[in-house]
Amino acid sequence: MELNSKLEILSGAAKYDASCASSGSSSFQRSACRVSPEPSGTEGFGVRVPAGVCHSWTGDGRCVSLLKVLYSNVCRFDCAYCVNRVSSDIERASFKADELVELTSEFYRRNYIEGLFLSSGIFSDPDIVMEKLIAVAKTLRKNMNFNGYIHLKIIPGSGEAMIREAGLWADRLSANIELPTEKSLKNLAPQKSGKLIFGAMNDVSRVSREIEEDRSHQLKSAPVYAPAGQSTQLIVGASGEDDRTIIGLAGALYRKYALRRVYYSAYMPVTAPNGIPDPRLPDYWDGDPAVRVLPAIREAPRNLLIREHRLYQADWLMRFYRFSPDEIVAPEASFLDSVLDPKTAWALRRLDCFPVEIKSADYEELLRVPGIGAKSARRIIEVRRSRPLSFDGLKRIGVVLKRARYFITLGGNFLDRPDNPRRLRRILADEEEALQLPLFEF
Repeated sequence: MELNSKLEILSGAAKYDASCASSGSSSFQRSACRVSPEPSGTEGFGVRVPAGVCHSWTGDGRCVSLLKVLYSNVCRFDCAYCVNRVSSDIERASFKADELVELTSEFYRRNYIEGLFLSSGIFSDPDIVMEKLIAVAKTLRKNMNFNGYIHLKIIPGSGEAMIREAGLWADRLSANIELPTEKSLKNLAPQKSGKLIFGAMNDVSRVSREIEEDRSHQLKSAPVYAPAGQSTQLIVGASGEDDRTIIGLAGALYRKYALRRVYYSAYMPVTAPNGIPDPRLPDYWDGDPAVRVLPAIREAPRNLLIREHRLYQADWLMRFYRFSPDEIVAPEASFLDSVLDPKTAWALRRLDCFPVEIKSADYEELLRVPGIGAKSARRIIEVRRSRPLSFDGLKRIGVVLKRARYFITLGGNFLDRPDNPRRLRRILADEEEALQLPLFEF
């Protein structure tokens, strides 16, 4: 099979993994000297992005292009939600290590990409699969002097020695949980083991701590190990868990394994081998393919993409705004509010905590105000030390007064009083979703 055909197949097979993101790691200095793509000979400018190149964003908002592919889409597992499962009637392909090395190097030289995201189907024993992935990363670093970003998937069941070596050549490692509970894993992915997945995460975390401790003692022999940390992915909507379960799991993963990110991927229905929908999976399609409905879980948001978006917002609150998982979902609910972002929904439930006086509130209090982010909270504290604040000044600092106005005072003065939670809910709801709110509720 030609390399272009392999690239098309294996980049398409990798597109469902949402955990493809760069952290802006600086452990490997990226070269500034790259060869521009050859001119196409036609009028205009720019080049078509080759198959497999995806765009992801760093924590500071920079866009990074990565070559996102599988080493192989041959897999021994029969996970119901996966297009690459063994029973799926798809075209199979596998790279050779030297093909991937050459492909990555060439794309990098042509300025198509800044790094590589490499995963694989489980086509053999986990150690063998992991060895193939490591060989690509190691060859790129040692033989090709590749200084770009590398994200490697950890294959659960791989030995600690393999996991230790993987982190020596990659910026980031990740082992996907996929499903929120062991029960769902046994139902939809019976060959997978939650114990092995958590074991892989634990190995990465432990090795990282050991090496970091050696480096803190200034041991010259201590290497750099996965400087961008580790991440994981959860599929949302393939099984019946509610948002409270998912957020609780994510919070536990951050605490126990020091994960950098948990990614949430809305379930994308796949065609069963015989054309008949797998009874273990929900049927989300309701005529319009743009709308994913959850008929089996009536409490869930009507649109699965909105649910995914709300989970990312909730995740942001845990990582940067110091919210605990128990605070994010309403006590009487199982799912996040579909029409309000989680921070605003929390504020409307806790109006007793408001208004917050901007002139005297500490950083923790400011973080809880809708419309005030971590950066603008820091700026408020810095500015008020040297000069008086005004509402116009808050806007220039970066405060979103459209939201914050109902939850703050400035020198005891209100812009708007939070006197009616139902009115505020209607005003602050996301515009598209507000159209779905029954008028009689407000």
